[in-house]
Amino acid sequence: MIKLTKLNGEEFVVNADLIRYVESRPDTYVTLTTDDRFIVKESLEEVVSRSISYSRLVRLAPAA
Repeated sequence: MIKLTKLNGEEFVVNADLIRYVESRPDTYVTLTTDDRFIVKESLEEVVSRSISYSRLVRLAPAA
């Protein structure tokens, strides 16, 4: 899960595994596999960075 910020300042958490693509036009649009779309304050690069960090954390975590 990654934390993002809507344009109105409201923070929310999204499952990074559900991100289909991220666009910069000039606002940053995040589209999920469910076809939900969000416009966020974070840059495209920041969304990608957070998604990569999340993926590394999940895949490197030891199994319980």
